[in-house]
Formats: sequence, structure tokens, C-alpha cells
Amino acid sequence: MAELLFDGDLSLLRDLTIAVIGYGNQGSVQAKILRENGLNVIVGNVRDEYWGKAESDGFKVYEIREAVRRADAALLLVPDEVAPEVYYSEIDEELRRKSFFILDFASGYNIAYGLIKPAPSADVVMVAPRMFAWGILERHRLGLGYPVLLGVAQNASGRAWDYALALAKGIGAIGLPGGAALKSSFEEEAFLDLLSEHTYIPLLIASIMAYFEVATKIYGASPEAAILELYASGELAEQARAMAEEGLIEQLKHHSRTSQYGQLTRIRRYYDVIREIVESEADEIWSGEFAREFAEEKYSGMILMNRLKEIFGSSDLVKVERKLLKAIKEGKLD
Repeated sequence: MAELLFDGDLSLLRDLTIAVIGYGNQGSVQAKILRENGLNVIVGNVRDEYWGKAESDGFKVYEIREAVRRADAALLLVPDEVAPEVYYSEIDEELRRKSFFILDFASGYNIAYGLIKPAPSADVVMVAPRMFAWGILERHRLGLGYPVLLGVAQNASGRAWDYALALAKGIGAIGLPGGAALKSSFEEEAFLDLLSEHTYIPLLIASIMAYFEVATKIYGASPEAAILELYASGELAEQARAMAEEGLIEQLKHHSRTSQYGQLTRIRRYYDVIREIVESEADEIWSGEFAREFAEEKYSGMILMNRLKEIFGSSDLVKVERKLLKAIKEGKLD
């Protein structure tokens, strides 16, 4: 079993200046929790709305290069697709002037695929939350931790794992009930994260869309009733919560026997077909083929992604969904 760790030594970071690079969803949440834990935090950002947001939240904000110059550690929390440009234009030169630095990533992607090759003098660590930023903030307010994957790509100081654990505690992941850090690697995190995004999540969405089309267009079911049954009731979210707390199969005990029988027998029916899909996607991810594909998409200006957003966003399901969710929220149907 991979090593699970539940606490870190925050004193390792007490005398350091930590720069949070990028004040978006993860950046703003991690910066605030680090500050609440008594650490010296500054923000590095371009001069956009997030610069103003960081200032209004009480942080000293600098251009990215200047923030790195002033810091002993940096959390690079910009999107994967822009991180290489940010690193090489604003960070790399500053790191090469330092004899000690901790560079932290929240994703393994750019290191795993060699898109960023940090200065050898730096400790290069990964503290990768397995949760959306809003979920981290909600758990933090309740005094709870959350799971993270840890990795070390460069251990220049000899204490990189200790620093990774300290950062995990600093951002509220460990040292609290419900928190755990699993020793992993940049390569494993990138592979597993992409495999989720390429398999069970799109398979779930595709099955929801197919269900909606068949139920409403062929069998005449109410579109609103179909969407409530599928996910808008919140039952799907509760099932996911039960999986996280009790286990994938164990949570079935909360379902009727009809439901249990239907699910278990259909798992067997679909498994072989879905496994072939997962194996094919895993091969594309592991080989680097997807990383190449995504790089080409970025250089094109995200033509395909933006077009697919338009196509799927104008589907009948989405049109009904918007009206239904608005009506439920406001307690009235226009």
C-alpha cells in the first residue's frame, strides 16, 4: 500500500516568504489558508482582475518575476496550459540566481511531460489537492482536512519531502480530521488525473445525454422529470458522497434491492466494453500523445474545445436544465 501521511512540520516554513503565483480558484484559497496558518504569503499575478482581488483580500501583490525574487518558495497555481510560458518568461531566470528555493505544483502535468524543466538548485515538489477549490474552503471552515497527492521531482536540499508535507499542512490538507497525504509522483498524478478526465467522467456525461435523448425523444418522458432523475435532485451527489465515505460497492446497501440487482448485473454487462475504452485512453495518455494533442489545441486558440462548448451548450438537455434549475432555485417557473 502506498504511504499515507497525516501531519507535517509547519515550522519549516515559518521563516520563509511564500509566493502564490496565480490568484484564481486554487491560488486564492491556498493563499488565504497559508496566511491563516501564520505564514508569510505574497501574491504574484499579472495586472488583471485577480490582482485587484488579491489586494482587496489584504495581500501584497507583485509582478510574477518580482514575487519570485522576493520569495523562498513559490506555489505555481496557474492553468497547466500557460504554466510553461509563465515559468520560462518570469520564473526560471530568478530561480537560477538562488541557492535555495521550493517550487510547488498542484498538478503533475508539466513536469511529467517535460514541458517545464526547473533550475537544478530548486526543490521541486507537488502538493495536489483531490478536490475543487470551493470544497477545500468549505472543509477548512468546518475544521476539516482533505486528501492530497505528494510528489518530489527534485530534492536539491535533501528535505524536499519534508517541505512538501509542510506545504500540505500549510494549505489545510493534513494535520486536521479527514486529511491525508498519499506519497505519489508527478507522473502518477498526471496519468490518473487525465485518465479520470478521459474515461469515467465523459462516460458518465455521455450516458446521461444518451439517457435523456432516449427517455424523452423515443419514450416520451418529461424532460424535467428525466433531468431530476439523472442528477438535478442531488441524489447522484449523495451517492458519490457515500462512495467516498463507505466504498464503491458497500454504498449499494442504501439502495433498494431492485436498484442493487439492476446495477450489479449491468456492471457485468458493460465492463468489457468500457475496459477497452479505458485501455485505449490510458495508452494515449501514457505515451504522451494526448499532451501533444492538447499542445496543438492550445496553439490553435482552442478552436475545437470552444466549438464543442457551443455545440453541447445548445443541446435540448441544457436548455431544459437551465429553466429547471432556475425554477427550483427561485421557487417558480417562468
